[in-house]
Amino acid sequence: MRILLLTHAFNSLSQRLWLSLAAAGHELSVEFDINDAATRQALALWQPDLVIAPFLKRTIPEDVWRATPCLIVHPGPLGDRGCSALDWAIQQGRMRWGVTVLQAVAELDAGPVWAHREFALRSASKSSVYRRELTEAAVAAVGEALTRMQRGDGPLLGANCGDEGEKPAMRQRDRRIDWQRDDMQTVLAKIRAADGQPGVRDRYHDATVWLHDAAPAPGVVGNAGDWLGHAGESLVRATCDGALWVGHLQIVDAETGRQIKLPAVTALRTLGLPLPPAVAGEGMPNRIEFRIEDGVGVLRFPFLNGALSVSRCDALLAAIAQAARSPVRAIVLLGGPEFWCNGMDLASIEASSSPAEASLANIEAIDEVCRALIELTGKWVIAAVCGNAGAGGVFMALAADEVLVRAGVVLNPHYRNMGNLYGSEYWTWLLPRRLGDDGARALMATRLPLDAADAVQRGLFDAVLPGDPDAFATAAIGHARARIDGADFSERLQAKAAARARDEASKPLAAYREAELARMRENFFGFDTSYHIARFDFITRTAHSRTPLYLARHRQSR
Repeated sequence: MRILLLTHAFNSLSQRLWLSLAAAGHELSVEFDINDAATRQALALWQPDLVIAPFLKRTIPEDVWRATPCLIVHPGPLGDRGCSALDWAIQQGRMRWGVTVLQAVAELDAGPVWAHREFALRSASKSSVYRRELTEAAVAAVGEALTRMQRGDGPLLGANCGDEGEKPAMRQRDRRIDWQRDDMQTVLAKIRAADGQPGVRDRYHDATVWLHDAAPAPGVVGNAGDWLGHAGESLVRATCDGALWVGHLQIVDAETGRQIKLPAVTALRTLGLPLPPAVAGEGMPNRIEFRIEDGVGVLRFPFLNGALSVSRCDALLAAIAQAARSPVRAIVLLGGPEFWCNGMDLASIEASSSPAEASLANIEAIDEVCRALIELTGKWVIAAVCGNAGAGGVFMALAADEVLVRAGVVLNPHYRNMGNLYGSEYWTWLLPRRLGDDGARALMATRLPLDAADAVQRGLFDAVLPGDPDAFATAAIGHARARIDGADFSERLQAKAAARARDEASKPLAAYREAELARMRENFFGFDTSYHIARFDFITRTAHSRTPLYLARHRQSR
């Protein structure tokens, strides 16, 4: 079918659907839902058989849905209506939730139902559920809906009816925390339901802040509502029956008036506010963990949004050094369940006094992590890409000896979408080794996502493993164990060390890095400010004014 994806942004769900539909052989183009006139023009130019809307913040114009069938991917089960579906489900502690694919009609979320799926609702943040269970359910439901359409079966139900009914948009008054009465689980649910956007509005001293990235703080007690301490990047606050960690705060920049989400400790320092006392960090979010499991070293770094700041790079380097000193012979780099790594921490850069200098410091720090992995010749290193990865995060994975990737992961192995960044992480050495010079150039010229299977087929990664994040981690560790137990393992390590020595003699890693950084300095300090504009727009969630041509195929020939 000829399909137009109409979406507010090309977010993780939109990308996953785009990849799934393309793999099924459909002809696709994307239009951002900027205004009614742009939508009508896109319809006239592309002449689609069908419009699919995975992520909207406005209603589709009546003349559009009357002219062409429009399927809405609604993040709620049968009968659910309203724009805060998943927020209400998480805050109310629902045990099951779902996705409904329905046809647009005059009444919001009320049209014929073409497919639906249900799933168990984990105790997790809205973003986590959205990227995992809800995305998988949406891909399956959209696939079923298209099959029904192509067979001429018609919708499952004539209208979106069920027990759920319509729910109002969730406001800050609905999210407000009563620190004297709400127990820890209630507070946790409220913050998790607001994860990503908009956060839960609260106060720290005299400053308004929005709370994000919460986790239980076991064994910590204090007076309800008090900020009890900090550890790493996080703050701990008492509830009436315990305490929880707050990993990130959204704050308002006093000079620009813009909102920006930062690690909680960084946010307070940016505002010039005092920190509570230092405490132990058990259970805090974004914590790096190295453990030995079944004789394999396992390194987890579940950073929010996969962002790798300078301080996180330093901590990751220390963990790699710990792994290098350990008795294990193989190391698995697991990243986090939602994101493996996305490269530079653009929010911390945007909040700095000199974004250009902060950008250079950040890329230098990531390069140090990559160098440490490349030079870890005494261990077999496996990057197990459990969650989505983009930009420098993809190329950091290539610093490993093998790369495994979980089925369903979305990869963006390029830098160009962030203001035509050149990139570093030794990609000019790592990528041609896998794809050849022509393949490397072709990949770096693209701006589109890849799925796991395509990455393996191209030779970018080595193998796809199925399963949820827990099952994937178990399989990746088992793969590493099998490597260690293999009869040729010692020879494999010797060959790795010899190859690294030959490559270093031919052209040192430092030469690749310096050439890459020379180009990056032009991005950071040169006359072309595209990177700084793109970073600002990304961090401040500036609304799109047009759809990029690499997505809008219907506009490419104009």
